[in-house]
Amino acid sequence: MNLLKLSSMDERINLLSKTVKPFKERAKEHDENASFPFDNFNDLKSIGYPALTLPKQYGGLGISLYEMLRYQEIIGKADGSTALSIGWHMGIMKHLGETQAWDENKYASVAQDVLKSGALLNNAASEPATGSPTRGGQPETYAKKDSSGWTINGRKTFTTLSPILSYFVVSASIDGTDEVGNFLIKRERKGVKVDETWDSIAMRGSGSHDLVLENVHVDEDDLVQKLTPGKKKPAGWLLHIPACYLGIAQAAQESAITFATTYSPNSIKGTISELPNIKQKIGEMELLILESKNFLYSIANKWDESDEVTRLTMGPELGAVKLSVVNKALEVVDLAMRIVGARSLSQKSDLQRYYRDVRAGLHNPPMDDMIIMQLAGKSISDKVE
Repeated sequence: MNLLKLSSMDERINLLSKTVKPFKERAKEHDENASFPFDNFNDLKSIGYPALTLPKQYGGLGISLYEMLRYQEIIGKADGSTALSIGWHMGIMKHLGETQAWDENKYASVAQDVLKSGALLNNAASEPATGSPTRGGQPETYAKKDSSGWTINGRKTFTTLSPILSYFVVSASIDGTDEVGNFLIKRERKGVKVDETWDSIAMRGSGSHDLVLENVHVDEDDLVQKLTPGKKKPAGWLLHIPACYLGIAQAAQESAITFATTYSPNSIKGTISELPNIKQKIGEMELLILESKNFLYSIANKWDESDEVTRLTMGPELGAVKLSVVNKALEVVDLAMRIVGARSLSQKSDLQRYYRDVRAGLHNPPMDDMIIMQLAGKSISDKVE
């Protein structure tokens, strides 16, 4: 069955939920071995998931941001690494299709590959010397013009999905100028190499290795976009990040409640779920998740329903959602571990993986300090006006 052929979101949620059930079992093995979950992505490709965010004219469904986040939350509950990884592809393809930032023929070519083969794409922007691209550092990766196109050299870090990507969108300084461009690089290009450096204790199955480019030649029209430093428009699609961590939080909640409703030490009658201190923690988890869902999806709906002018003002709200949902997810996992107690630190427990994975959200863009400064600026500006 294919998601693209189903007529309602409820039907698609049902099929996706069934498809991702095995992800939870596989997650333990991939976490322990820091291996990449190829099976998960093959399963997602088999139901047409990577094409859902393509505009309808390219064969996708052009789903709303709200709908995309619902799906990402479901995958996140099954396996955070897989959700965060596929979320980049889903969001970028959605964004490019809506904004028409690339040449139409170039986007159409990639879109057809996504539709027919499940090809995956991600940005490669972070570098050892510059850190997160959101901080504004100039890429040390550089592209030099030649008679038939461009030659690119450099190293990118945190290239999520690298073991399975068909396309890398690489930011590079244009040699001899002050300009920075995004270059579309196919995996098959000579000189493209993935250096398996990913040794993080969190999101170990995301394959976020280094991308190494050694005299990689691309065509002239593979310069798909020139970037303007410091002028980033609000990007609703980045809400795939908090959606992922909301899913992880719900997995932790479920694990803790299962434990609480089945564990019965001989010091009490019934299970620990009946104890007031445990009920308090269960209620606190539920409150945090309810707040997160309402905040995330209300802003997603606002984005879907707004025109371009309104969307340009939504940066502080989008950042606030990311900060709030990720930090609440951290609180939920902490509460879940307090309910389960020392057993939550056992390698056999899923909770210790959720604890490590959810902390990765603090280091996904935008960063908390930048969000707070942005919110402060908005508040001051509003009061002055």
